[in-house]
Amino acid sequence: MIGRLNHVAIAVKDLDRSSALYRDTLGARVSPPLPQPEHGVTVVFVELPNTKIELLEPLGDNSPIAKFLEKNSDGGMHHVCYEVEDIRAARDRLKQKGARVLGDGEPKVGAHGKPVLFLHPKDFGGTLVELEQV
Repeated sequence: MIGRLNHVAIAVKDLDRSSALYRDTLGARVSPPLPQPEHGVTVVFVELPNTKIELLEPLGDNSPIAKFLEKNSDGGMHHVCYEVEDIRAARDRLKQKGARVLGDGEPKVGAHGKPVLFLHPKDFGGTLVELEQV
């Protein structure tokens, strides 16, 4: 059901500093910042040959990333994102298997402009999982 790994998301306190680390120290190509007010974050994508790293910075005090950084003051891995061909079919199959979909269960538009859903980390070994329709 799941396809390739689309990205690994890392919560950061300072998006400019983290972007510079990936760009200037590691030599990666880094996208411009992209505010995502509906998700409460600003993101950049670090382009790798086989996948992407998504750097997430809180956008406002009510951001889920701000809450994550309260618990993880140095930042860290926030979620992994896998590609699926049909997000609603994947959601329905996962729910039948007992997985919990976060929010209202309906896909939202993600940073790539495609439908996404998040799955409860307690159902996946402590890892927050994002599904993105491709």
